[in-house]
Amino acid sequence: MPEYIYKIATKEQWSQAVEKGIFTGAPIDLSDGYIHFSTANQAKETAEKHFHGQVSLKLVKVAAATLGDELKWEVSRGGDLFPHLYAELKTSDVISVIDLAEDEAGGHIFPEDF
Repeated sequence: MPEYIYKIATKEQWSQAVEKGIFTGAPIDLSDGYIHFSTANQAKETAEKHFHGQVSLKLVKVAAATLGDELKWEVSRGGDLFPHLYAELKTSDVISVIDLAEDEAGGHIFPEDF
């Protein structure tokens, strides 16, 4: 499995997480009962499918190994295994947070090496 996984969150969601020290999830996460993550290979498609046209997004990077047994790899979109966290994410477990810039077509610009 990949060493790093990624969560796309709004600026507001991430600001609240930093204040509390934990990220409990976006509305879809709370509804599904786990926090949706993506691998680096899946993140761009996730952004296009679920966040197209949204601004002020954050790309949150986490080392998968730090999340322990609460991280499950489950079949999702296209039969791919996606990382799902069945716990709150401690902000202290986050390696980095990157602002995702928007392009003119409503998509997002990812750094080359994230």
